[in-house]
Amino acid sequence: MFKTNEYFDGKVKSIAFETAEGPATIGAMKAGEYTFGTSTVEHMTVISGEMLVKLPGEEAFKTYKPFETFIVPKDVKFQVKMMADTAYRCLYR
Repeated sequence: MFKTNEYFDGKVKSIAFETAEGPATIGAMKAGEYTFGTSTVEHMTVISGEMLVKLPGEEAFKTYKPFETFIVPKDVKFQVKMMADTAYRCLYR
């Protein structure tokens, strides 16, 4: 069964599902800046658009393009920026 999630007044939406690798979401974010928190390790892959990401302990944002993945540790907050609407997949480990 799919579960839908909505954050930041509907500017971020995702659909949760199970994969052979574990639970995952696929979603889209409107252009803008967001701060997220994690409860598990997250492997995020950009599907379309570009995502600027600032992970904990990093001084600057790093750009991720389609099919590039970044890993976010458990129990942290991280920042993302998008200049255009962006789609992603997140695998929870």
